[in-house]
Amino acid sequence: MKYGCCGWLLLCALAVGAAEKSGSKEAAKKEVARYTVTVASSKDGTPQKAIFYCPPEAAPDAKGERVPLLVALHTWSGGYEQGVEHMGHAKKRGWVMIAPDFRGPNRRPEACASDLAVQDVLDAVEYAKQHARVDDARIYVVGSSGGGHMSLMMASRAPRLWAGVSAWVPISDLAEWYRENTISKRKYDKMLDLVCGGPPGPQNEADYRKRSPLFHLAAAKDLPLDINAGIHDGHTGSVPISQSLRAFNVVAAANGCAGKRVGDEEIAFMVREQKVPPALAAEREDDPERQKAVLFRRVAGAVRITIFEGGHDSELVAALNWLSRQRRGAPADYRVMRDAVRPSGAKQVAQ
Repeated sequence: MKYGCCGWLLLCALAVGAAEKSGSKEAAKKEVARYTVTVASSKDGTPQKAIFYCPPEAAPDAKGERVPLLVALHTWSGGYEQGVEHMGHAKKRGWVMIAPDFRGPNRRPEACASDLAVQDVLDAVEYAKQHARVDDARIYVVGSSGGGHMSLMMASRAPRLWAGVSAWVPISDLAEWYRENTISKRKYDKMLDLVCGGPPGPQNEADYRKRSPLFHLAAAKDLPLDINAGIHDGHTGSVPISQSLRAFNVVAAANGCAGKRVGDEEIAFMVREQKVPPALAAEREDDPERQKAVLFRRVAGAVRITIFEGGHDSELVAALNWLSRQRRGAPADYRVMRDAVRPSGAKQVAQ
């Protein structure tokens, strides 16, 4: 077969691209293999994998100050391997990082915020503290989508452990999300069938509630908790922003700020119209640490909600910048760094 000049160049470009993609996959596999550790579950004894990184200055025999610990939680359909991306940011900051598997993708009862999965995260923290010089006052959690769901759950299950929790496009009410998925024809209702034994109903209502952060978040009172959602999520993505706004409302009330809750009609408007209602339009903020424009932002005690221009997206650098300013036992720090350089990369979250 003969090719013209343009055709030949195109084939060469495709070949190079394929090689680069293959090379990046191989490099990622090597990184996963190099940094994978095994953490025995303190609840059922099973070996659970995690990505673990300890900078030289945090080694057990090193001198100097202890360093922060970042706990990175994978997405709904993902696993601990996603921690490799977070590890790159931890290296730049000189932080310890651990990314637990917490029973992997949410398609079986042992996963999806079960008692086993929650304990896996706590066991991972203990592993990091045993193998690195961790500053107990600076232990942070970050997660997006399914990781946002688990971040909210960990905020409610261990609120005194964390210095700050950053949750992006999270699911907070599984039964409601199940119903939303049956309408949108996405796959996550099928995955919840495997987790909870079928659609929400009297026979499994307690199980759906137990795995849903919304019904436990009052325990996160006074914990610095930053919740973020894209205004178009639920339309271009899989998690309507009502999931984030209602989670904010629960914590706002627990913080003694019931008057700061976002009204049901306002939530419905945002979900339906994909815009902020006129009555809330003034509650926005220019945030140089964000790539995505902030459309609505409200603080209620230690909790903050940010609705940004985007869909099922996250901005890890912005999350880590905010977390870096939090200290356990200190008031939440929501200062906007006016001299910050606006980042160039927001990431669409893969569930």
